Amino acid sequence: MDALDRTLISELSTDARISVAHLARKLGVARSTIQTRIEKLEESGTIARYTIQLGDTSSIGKISTTVLVDVEPNALPEILKALEKIAEVKRIHTTSGRFDLMLWVIVDTPPNLDAVIDKIAAITGVRRSESLIHLSTKLDRAT
Repeated sequence: MDALDRTLISELSTDARISVAHLARKLGVARSTIQTRIEKLEESGTIARYTIQLGDTSSIGKISTTVLVDVEPNALPEILKALEKIAEVKRIHTTSGRFDLMLWVIVDTPPNLDAVIDKIAAITGVRRSESLIHLSTKLDRAT
């Protein structure tokens, strides 16, 4: 991956709907070069999918929470299977440090959040969890 590929990825991360022609003009290369680079990035798995990022107004009335989970040794595979079945769990990350997993959970009411946290705590192999309710977003550079 060279500088052009990195710039291309950056541009697509900002606006995945940008046209190949516009990218070519913006980056000062031929349209065919951009098309070929995108195809290679897709084939290699560097670009896995194109998606949208919803704005803050799409989450009005929703409670976004990070749940940190401490896992017993060797229990991770079964815990992941159980977590995948909980629809409110939107993302699962492994982490280093005091907690083994970081979950992104979205619900619509505090009682629903309480129920999801109870489901997580009831999974065999979960030692403890800590929940952090997201209040507001001050900076979002996520791609």
